[in-house]
Amino acid sequence: MTGLGPGAWPPAPIRTERLVLRASEARDRAAFVELFASPEVGTYLGGPRPRAELERAVPEVPGRRPGVFVIELDGAMIGLVTLEGRGTERPVRVRPEAGETELGYLTLPKAWGHGYTAEACAAALDWFSDALPGEPVVLTTQTANDRSMRLAAKLGFTEVDRFEEYGAEQWFGVRPPATPSR
Repeated sequence: MTGLGPGAWPPAPIRTERLVLRASEARDRAAFVELFASPEVGTYLGGPRPRAELERAVPEVPGRRPGVFVIELDGAMIGLVTLEGRGTERPVRVRPEAGETELGYLTLPKAWGHGYTAEACAAALDWFSDALPGEPVVLTTQTANDRSMRLAAKLGFTEVDRFEEYGAEQWFGVRPPATPSR
């Protein structure tokens, strides 16, 4: 994520009504493996990764990099929210001349249907608006992923374009920067 200077990551944990968004810790490793091995989670991401491969590849403290928030519920990791730089090689951009930050999210199936992902994403987007005022956030999801399409709309993303990537139609949207209230 561009624009965050040294020492800006990780931020203090972000608390919502039900959740904590925080940096990854060693105790999250098993949940990371579960998340990326889940057939349900992998449906729109090219499928699950083999558990044995994940057990070998996932580091002791997984996902410890700027822009990655663990979503914690009652002391346990239930998913991730990411705000990371979007690669310049990706098709469709809102700012070809500048970097873009893309919102991503994954939650364990047991956490689906309770509004946790929306709550976590809204909190991460609020944090981002404070950390980098004036910066837009983009989101890409498969059009076939109904849950993700509904969440994008709920979070205020509007469609910019659709394109074909990874063998599926992708939806690309932008959430304009918040304007300061006076």
